[in-house]
Amino acid sequence: MQSINSDKLPVLGGPFVPAIKENGMIFTSGQLGLNTEGVMAEGVDGQSRQVLENLKNLLEAGGSSLDKVVKTTCFLADIKDYAEFNAVYAEYFGDHKPARSCFQVAALPLGALVEIECIASC
Repeated sequence: MQSINSDKLPVLGGPFVPAIKENGMIFTSGQLGLNTEGVMAEGVDGQSRQVLENLKNLLEAGGSSLDKVVKTTCFLADIKDYAEFNAVYAEYFGDHKPARSCFQVAALPLGALVEIECIASC
């Protein structure tokens, strides 16, 4: 089992790593819309883009990419933001359509509006 990190991600404390690589697969922790300085992007569009950039950078650090994602789990602070979130998500995944769950949660860390975790092949 190998821990994966990237200097293109925000530095967060906690009892977890950004991702684990095991048996040709990468399992990411949930990513928030924070830049490398730890500043949260604004709005659903901005946070969705930053989350997906963070996932892209993390997967690339592990030898994978967004086009190798097989499953995402997406958390929204408000399901009313689904259409706006979905539009950004579609930009990043294009014709590649991984399996996905997307739902509203009571709250996300740091007051985030969007969080995504994924599983990808290497």
